[in-house]
Amino acid sequence: MKRLLIALACLAFSISGFAQTANEPASRDDVILYLRTMHSHDLFQRLMAAQSQSMQQMLHDQLLKDKGSLPPDFSERMNKMMTDLIKNMPIDEITEAMIPTYQKHFTKADIAAMNEFYSSPVGRKVIEELPSVMQEGMQAAMPILTNYVSEWKNRAQQDMQQMEKNTPKADPQSPQQ
Repeated sequence: MKRLLIALACLAFSISGFAQTANEPASRDDVILYLRTMHSHDLFQRLMAAQSQSMQQMLHDQLLKDKGSLPPDFSERMNKMMTDLIKNMPIDEITEAMIPTYQKHFTKADIAAMNEFYSSPVGRKVIEELPSVMQEGMQAAMPILTNYVSEWKNRAQQDMQQMEKNTPKADPQSPQQ
């Protein structure tokens, strides 16, 4: 009986200790380890590079729609601008600024579980494939987004015109205050 009580007491202390660890806030070092596990710097650059093609295509299509034509060197200039954008992106500063947000939303146990996942073969595959998945997903979604934005823009213009019609015009003869 005495052994059973000692075992139950040990179990109770273990569970309370685990609960405290599970709810313990992630430290700055925990988040940095997670970001390293994710290869966040490289992942961010690869995601930006993948998205730049979609952004260029969207800009190209919008300019053609609005202006009807593009300068002959548009693609070359746009490629250079996007390359400069990605190359000069302050990734380290962005990452540093994001650390408190990770600490706010994830506990030490959450970060440990994410590190375990992203260190696994499936987690590494997610990291490797994510830029391609994002790019292909954006390409598939682009016609839908373009149509949605166009319809939204038309509705906004109609609403603005309706507001202008319903707004009483100031009488030029009346004294202004």
